[in-house]
Amino acid sequence: MASVASVRILSPLPPRRSPTPTYVKGTFCRCRSISSSEKTPSDRTTRFDLPKRREALLQIFLSAVSLPVIARDALAETDLQESFRTYEDEANKFRITIPGDWSVGAGEADGIKSVTAFYPEGASDSNVSVVITGLGPDFTRLESFGSVDAFAESLVTGLDRSWRRPPGVAAKLINSRAANGLYYIEYTLQNLGERRRHLLSVIGMASNGWYNRLYTVTGQFMEDESDKYRSQIEKVVSSFRLI
Repeated sequence: MASVASVRILSPLPPRRSPTPTYVKGTFCRCRSISSSEKTPSDRTTRFDLPKRREALLQIFLSAVSLPVIARDALAETDLQESFRTYEDEANKFRITIPGDWSVGAGEADGIKSVTAFYPEGASDSNVSVVITGLGPDFTRLESFGSVDAFAESLVTGLDRSWRRPPGVAAKLINSRAANGLYYIEYTLQNLGERRRHLLSVIGMASNGWYNRLYTVTGQFMEDESDKYRSQIEKVVSSFRLI
């Protein structure tokens, strides 16, 4: 099971940043290391058989999936507009387009440099997050994780626990591609007897002048809410750019 660590969550950001943000407390999920006895044969033979990198990737992606907790803990006033607006983070060097009536929340956690969540008002499991983590010196470019197909296969294989008895979460890869210097991955997660969660991820890498940083953008929506949120999530995720 995932362990739970304390995290400080900045109050959601209005369209224009406040010079003196305040803090509220929340929770952040982290995945545990996977022992060799828990791995499937495909886990041990995949081209991307690098345990430390796999564990780091799984922690990043599971952290992103846990962000609905952050969003609900940090409700904010929103700028009610029907059109989309551009959110630009000059400090972290990225830009993304979001619906005008979505809220913005930011936070930090152990091992993660920055977390920014974008989400609609009300109780919903649909949101988009940008998680930034520092990388070691052996990660010099995105291809250090392997090709996009190897990366996607390793990610989904590592998340899948449907082979257990009783079955755990079932992960299914839908699509993967590389474009604009980024990796794009589409996949689903579903626990037995629960709704299926659809995820769209973009992965990029950039340096801040001191060390390389991994950017993981994850948009998610429940499959039964696809008609309501899919087009918005797709537009937001595909708009992400490093600046």
